[in-house]
Amino acid sequence: MTAIETVRTYYDAFNAQDMERFLSLLTDDVVHDINQGERQVGKRAFTTFMDHMNRCYREELTDVVIMANADGTRAAAEFIVNGTYLATDEGLPEANGQTYRLPAGAFFEIRDGKVARVTNYYSLPEWIAQVSA
Repeated sequence: MTAIETVRTYYDAFNAQDMERFLSLLTDDVVHDINQGERQVGKRAFTTFMDHMNRCYREELTDVVIMANADGTRAAAEFIVNGTYLATDEGLPEANGQTYRLPAGAFFEIRDGKVARVTNYYSLPEWIAQVSA
């Protein structure tokens, strides 16, 4: 699978909420740089993060554009996050089903057809403004 195919499959599985397929695309030692947060290492930590995210948020990514370097070891994606805030996330505004829409991006390292690192970026202040309105 090429880097672009790996990232496309990763986001297709995310949008389908197929967590088994989604997580199968990660290396066991995956590095996850959380937007404006900490770095976590390992598939177990990533799985715990996704369980939390899926409890608090329902999201679909649209307008996904994926780019990759020539040797297929790095990729980047730009997309729109269309979401609903389902349950209050600690330290953030109270959830009551608010919807949001924001541009975001991610950077990937690909190893043996799997995601070895993903770094996500979006504007947390813009998200807070949307769910606080």
